[in-house]
Amino acid sequence: MNNYPQASRILLAIDCIIFGFDGRDIKLLLIKRNFEPEKGKWSLMGGFLNADEDLADGAARILYNLTGLKNIYVEQLETYGKINRDPAERTVSVVFFALIQIDDHDSEAVRSHNAFWITLENRPALIFDHEHMVCKAIEHLKYKAALHPIGFELLPELFTIPQLQKLYEAIYNIPLDRRNFSRKLLSTGLLIDTGSKNSNSTTKKATLYKLDEVRYKEKFHSFWNFMPDSMKQS
Repeated sequence: MNNYPQASRILLAIDCIIFGFDGRDIKLLLIKRNFEPEKGKWSLMGGFLNADEDLADGAARILYNLTGLKNIYVEQLETYGKINRDPAERTVSVVFFALIQIDDHDSEAVRSHNAFWITLENRPALIFDHEHMVCKAIEHLKYKAALHPIGFELLPELFTIPQLQKLYEAIYNIPLDRRNFSRKLLSTGLLIDTGSKNSNSTTKKATLYKLDEVRYKEKFHSFWNFMPDSMKQS
């Protein structure tokens, strides 16, 4: 039964902006489209919301189909609904922002979707309004990483402070003072010293840390002022 006979048909899509960190660069997971419209061009991973699922469930489904991962860091960002944003049909898109550990994803699933990890500076032209979506997500990543410890979502379970520093340097594209950064990080109380060293590191003091998951979850929404002083001055 149609209770809204005067309503127009409008499709509801979900587009996912997926960031990863390879130890040196922040990367974006993009797909080379093998379907119309815009076949052969680059886009974000997306899909249409099913009638029997909430928005968050739809985003989780799309992310799982592409990466093979569940329970990853996801936020709803913005909604895009310009009339002609999709040339095929009137479509409103709800954008989600996700952070994953690159080494954990299902590479076969990524390949089957014709998806590729591309550095932010080398990303190609994107279809529709996807470039605007990505720019907004990059701004959000920088803002959120300064105030909350979301950077840990991009790191392996065990990591060194130099690895974490490289991550923040990649996010903000600026060099950081090693001593100030280390002091800032250790003062949060979020790091647990495992007592082990990183055997793959050239530095003698490459202590391996892990995240204090309890403190992380309890204090995530606190104002951490996670940004080192050198970032504030840039």
